[in-house]
Order: sequence, then structure tokens, then C-alpha cells
Amino acid sequence: MELWAALLCTLIASLLGGFYLLGAFRSRRPNEPPLEKGIIPWLGYALDFRKDSSAFLKKMQKKHGDIFTVLIGGHYFTFVMDPFCFEAIVKESRSKLDFTAFAAKLVLQVFGYKPSIVNHSTMHALSMKHLMGDGLRLLTQATMDNFQKLMLLKLSSGEEQRLWQEASLFYYCYNIVFRAGYLALYGTESHQQAGNKEKAHEQDLIHSNQLFIEFRKYDRLFPRLAYAVLPPKDKIEAERLKRFFWHALSVSKSCQKDNISRWISDQDQVLAENGVPEYMRDRFMFMMLWASQGNTGPAAFWLLLYLMKHPDALKAVKEEVEKVLREHGQEVKPGSPPVNITSDMLNQTPLLDSAVEETLRLVAAPILIRAILQDMSLKVSSGTEYTLRKGDRLALFPHLSVQMNPEIHPEPHKFKYDRFVNPDGTKKDFYKNGKRLKYFSMPWGAGVSICPGRFFATAEIKLFVSLMLTHYDLELINAEEEIPAIDTSRWGFGTMQPVRDVRFRYR
Repeated sequence: MELWAALLCTLIASLLGGFYLLGAFRSRRPNEPPLEKGIIPWLGYALDFRKDSSAFLKKMQKKHGDIFTVLIGGHYFTFVMDPFCFEAIVKESRSKLDFTAFAAKLVLQVFGYKPSIVNHSTMHALSMKHLMGDGLRLLTQATMDNFQKLMLLKLSSGEEQRLWQEASLFYYCYNIVFRAGYLALYGTESHQQAGNKEKAHEQDLIHSNQLFIEFRKYDRLFPRLAYAVLPPKDKIEAERLKRFFWHALSVSKSCQKDNISRWISDQDQVLAENGVPEYMRDRFMFMMLWASQGNTGPAAFWLLLYLMKHPDALKAVKEEVEKVLREHGQEVKPGSPPVNITSDMLNQTPLLDSAVEETLRLVAAPILIRAILQDMSLKVSSGTEYTLRKGDRLALFPHLSVQMNPEIHPEPHKFKYDRFVNPDGTKKDFYKNGKRLKYFSMPWGAGVSICPGRFFATAEIKLFVSLMLTHYDLELINAEEEIPAIDTSRWGFGTMQPVRDVRFRYR
């Protein structure tokens, strides 16, 4: 009898311990944000959040206001929707808020890369060196050279006749931007190994296109892979694709290429010097490819589509680019050599800059996450001070809280190409409740985790769209076709993608 009683007590204790770990007994403490646990232990609101993050958070915000804590898949996330809190959050010390643990877990899951002991600040400094200033100028020029190879060589040689060609806009934009960026970063085929310049160029075109086809397969699986909800068949395919990219981008293959960017080669050198094994450096190469090229092509698609749907915007941006070209002694005309748009020229296009920012406001939707390492307080703009609990996660979703906020951006669902620029070409300020905002759009993140490649990504988008507007006539096959909805499964992972493609023609 005593044995059965002991076993029963042990079972009850185990069940209670399990329920505790699943969050069943958590309650809201004094001064903590409103708490939502859902009806399913541990899982909480994971299914609702996964289905449509934006719709779910909008519902929670309507119910609780600008701060609330939600159980999602075993973790408690405190979402802060008050933009006046953002500056304090992104400036908070890493002893209280840290993004590295969450990021490390994610990159291991989706790329197979385990972050090394190399100091984050060392790698960040390399990115600042090569993705800003003189480093950015070199990389922009390399990208321009590859856009010329992919888009303009046939035009300048007279091979391209003025016949309309049809294509799918999303695929076309993603394909061209990805390949130009890939070749600029990871290098081109060696002329010596290929036999001559023409053969090397042809191999670059073939290889980069093959790589893009595989990249799109992986990109489609990415959201479910990140959430660890891939069915067995797709999981096998994801592992195959990982191995493909580890091999295709391997360090041993890279050393045979010409024109590798210093950003890529210097990072690999630092990893090697710190004892990171070669197979892990191959995985790092794959991670950097997705980080650098996973969002720029989709962003270029949205920008070009919005411009084509708004003829006044297209006309204004095209005239601005052509004006800059003329001021630098270049003009697009039959038989003329391909134009060369430099980094300095890209700094003279305020309307195009505004159109890019407006596009990203509409379609860039990262979720910024920090681990709360110790109990801390946070005061919202109403004056209320909340206590955030150690072990929870703090999250920002700027797409909903600022980018689509009608108090900050009137008519937020409309594309207004000049929304971010004053008539004199200077940048606009934005306000909420009469108070100026520092963070009114956050497509690149913020603080220590802000995307270091944002200037290069912007340059890629602007180069591509500038070349498309100046060198081609563009038309939608169906001018009355509605702009496609976004794929809600991709909330939180950067630039959103459309649920369907759009047919267009160009000549």
C-alpha cells in the first residue's frame, strides 16, 4: 500500500512539474504586462501566431493595448507596440536584452551553422568596413558590372531586337538581382580556367541561374523550416538543399574564383584564423548568401510593380535617374555603351530613395526579438511602468506598430512614392500625437542587430530598378490586375513575398 502511495505521489509530482514547465501555472505578477496563455499548455497561441502573425498581434493589441505577454511554443513573448519605447529597447545593454542566443538557435536550424567563438563585434566591424564607405563603392561597382552582363550586353551589341518579351515579374526580378549580387559577392569564373573571357562569362550565367533555381526551392521551405514544422518529405528536401549549398559555396570552390568580395573573403579568413573547421565555414557561406540575397530580389519586385501600377511615380523616378545620368555625361540611346551607375550617382536620387523606403514600409516585416536576461522595467508613453520577467523574450513588430500605423503614415495601405521626401529633396520627419518619432519605419531592424548590409541591399535594388526604367519599355499584361496579396506565412522573416506572380512584358 505504501509503495502504491509513493508511486502515486511521484506521478502527481511529475505531472505537476510537467504542467509547471508547460506554463500552466504561470500567473501575472504585479506591474507585469497583460498575460495571454491560451488554452493549450506549452503551445499557447503558436498555431494562431504561425497562421497569420500580423492578424493575431492586431487582435491582441486591440484587446490589451501597446504591451502584452503571449505564450507561443513554450516561450513567453512580451510584444511592445509603442514606438516611443523602441529607442530605449534598442539601446538597452546586452546584459539585460540579448539577441544572440535566439539568432544562434535559428541559424543552426535553418543553415546548419553553429556560431563560433569569434567575437560578434569583430565580424560586425568587417561588415562596416566593406559595406559602407569605400568598401560599399567597390561592391556597388562590382554589382553594376554584373547587372551589365545579365541585362545590357545584348542591348549594346545590337543583338536584342525591339520585340516584346513576356515574363513573370517576381521570378524575373528575383532571378536577376540574386545573380548579380551573388556574382559580386562570391566571385566569377576564372578566365584562365575557363579558357577565355567569353567562356568564363557564359559559365557565370549558367552557374548563377542554376544556383538561383535551387535557392528558390530552399526559400519556399524557409518559413516552415524556421518554425520546425516541415513534413518528412520537405525535411528531406531541405537537408538535400543545405548539402547542395554547402558544396556549391564551399571554401575550396571559392578559392578558385576571381573577384571575390573582400567582405566574404575577410570574414572567412577571420573564421579560419580562429580555428573554425572548413565544413562549418562552408555553412557560414550559405548563411551569408541567404542573409545578403534573400530579401533584395523580392523588394525589387514590389518596387517595380508599385511603379508600374502608378504611372506618375514611374515617370518621376525615371526622369530623376535620367537627369542624374545626363549630369554625369551618360545617356541611354541605341548603339551606346551600357551606362555605368556609380555609388555616388545613387546618392543623388531622393525620389528613388523615397520610393524604396515606401516599398519597404509596405512589405518589409521583420520581428525583432531579444532575450530578457534579468528582471527589468519598461515605461511606455502613457507613463505606466511595466516589469519584464527574466527568461521571457521581448519582441517588436514594426510593420504593424509603426509602418502601417495611420497616425504616423496617413492612408498606410497606399503607395505614395514621395512619402519620405520633402519638396526640396530633404528627408521628412514623422510624428505621433505631435511628438517626433525616431523610429517610423524599421525594415532593417535596429540597434546592435540592425542589418549591416542595408546600404548594399538598397544599392542593389536601386541599380536594378534604374536600369529597368531607363533601358526597357515595361507593361503589365493586365493593367487592371490587382496587386497580389502577401504570403502571410512569411511574417517575421524580412521582405514579404506575393501569393502569386504577375505577368509583364518588356522590350
